[in-house]
Amino acid sequence: MKEKIAFILIYAVAFLTIVALLSIIGYVLINGVKYLNVEFFIQEPKSMGREGGIFSIIIGSIYLTFVSIGIATPIGVCAAIYLTEYAKENKLVKLIRFGTEILAGIPSIIFGLFGFVFFVILLGFRWSILSGGLTLAMMILPTIIRSTEEAIKMVPTSFREGSLALGATKWQTIIKIVIPSSISGIVTGIILGIGRAIGETAAVILTAGSSLGVPSSILDPTRTMSVHVYLLASEGLSKEKTFATASVLIILVLCINFLSNVVGNQFMKNTKVS
Repeated sequence: MKEKIAFILIYAVAFLTIVALLSIIGYVLINGVKYLNVEFFIQEPKSMGREGGIFSIIIGSIYLTFVSIGIATPIGVCAAIYLTEYAKENKLVKLIRFGTEILAGIPSIIFGLFGFVFFVILLGFRWSILSGGLTLAMMILPTIIRSTEEAIKMVPTSFREGSLALGATKWQTIIKIVIPSSISGIVTGIILGIGRAIGETAAVILTAGSSLGVPSSILDPTRTMSVHVYLLASEGLSKEKTFATASVLIILVLCINFLSNVVGNQFMKNTKVS
């Protein structure tokens, strides 16, 4: 009887979670999809977002995401390789892993305040894509490091031993055996990092600004879709544009999460085959 009650509670909680998710997504899409058209994607925003489209906002979101991923990916992957392949279990490694976990739990507004003080003011980058990208890179580093670590750990030890037995160096083994065997898991972490970078608001508005217009360099400020939704909603500028932009953002995030699941499932399938 206790087991049946536990199963009922688990299924009920899972059902409520799905209902909450579908309610949020459905409410936004029902109110926003009807305003989506070609002009909305290719026109510049006008009157602070009350009219026009979101072309420059899409470009700004892409720029900022690419800068953050471009900075975080090599650092995160290299850190994971060091922790799994080179570092021995000692106090320093434990401290690094503990710091990574702490970094993952810090609220985004704290990242935003740090980025504003350090990158915008102290280093003189001002509100810019560079400041926002560096701040977002710190935020998504834990995701990339942890996912890359787990992917590398899933590579069978026999692969490494076989490569070393054939005369390959440790670095050659990592580059030609370990990384190719774990690439799907690494890509999954990068995709999840992209999803978080696109949906971030608090840290972005404090470091990248909220200026409209297509940025010409990484030192220019920009406005992302999440910031645009926040400003439109908080200032009551346009309900239609708010839901339309939110619909685009939700669809984009759903596609990113779907892609990460596909890559992750493929990674698990390849691991089982190996």
